[in-house]
Amino acid sequence: QVQLVESGGGLVQAGGSLRLSCAVSRRTWDTYDMGWFRQAPGKEREFVASITWSYGRTAYADSVKGRFTISRDNARNTVYLQMNSLKPEDTAVYYCAATSGATMAYDYWGQGTQVTVSS
Repeated sequence: QVQLVESGGGLVQAGGSLRLSCAVSRRTWDTYDMGWFRQAPGKEREFVASITWSYGRTAYADSVKGRFTISRDNARNTVYLQMNSLKPEDTAVYYCAATSGATMAYDYWGQGTQVTVSS
């Protein structure tokens, strides 16, 4: 069983920063990638950033590149999303996800954490 728990969301002023954390259960031998996704009310879920466990290779959505940074601590089985220069359009529920080594798909998801950016 792979369990993901997000934390760090909240209310922040535009231009401010937040750091999201995703704690992964210690049985992560079957995972390959970690990703952050977000979903605003009435909109589809969208990709934000991803990182590989092995080499720390990262990828970002164009909308957040240069403002957000994804990182991981392999020893603590934790993935972070540092969000700087936040904009109101970043408001969404942010989800942490992990790929399965068997399917290479994002099969495991956290419960989500709310991020609200005010003007």
